[in-house]
Amino acid sequence: MMRARVIFGGLALIVLVLVVLVVRKELVLVHGTPVLLELAPVDPRSLIQGDYMVLDYAISREVRKPDDPFDDTTGDTGPNTEDGRLVLRLDENGVGRFVRRDAPGTPLAPGELLLRYKVRKGRVRLGAESFFFQEGHADRYDGAKYGELRVTEDGSSVLVGLRDAERQPLGGQVR
Repeated sequence: MMRARVIFGGLALIVLVLVVLVVRKELVLVHGTPVLLELAPVDPRSLIQGDYMVLDYAISREVRKPDDPFDDTTGDTGPNTEDGRLVLRLDENGVGRFVRRDAPGTPLAPGELLLRYKVRKGRVRLGAESFFFQEGHADRYDGAKYGELRVTEDGSSVLVGLRDAERQPLGGQVR
């Protein structure tokens, strides 16, 4: 009897955590500011995981300075990891441009917003580095030039779709 309670209690806790995570992402989708980020060249698919695109944002390359001590030989923890927020400014087309790394206590100027990032294995990651799509639809996304994210005030983000060079949606958008 006690064993069953522990098992069901554990399952209930797991379900509760999953619901909280989903609700947080939904809030980002509903209340987040739309931001377009220019893509660097992308990998069109992975045969092992199915049809998806690995996204490499141009802003990730801008953030990393040539003298940064990051290297590709470390794991996901250690001295060569970093978590923080970038400060972006949207241009007239809604494209986010890198301004600076956020420093605690530094206020944002009008028109600036935050975007969370992590540095792992020498790469600046924005949390939306993969875009999955229906099998056989890779040609719809070949012209992707921008990733569309929704970004909240604290810098949390969710990838909602891809856009072409004219900033028009490609394929199906989430919202």
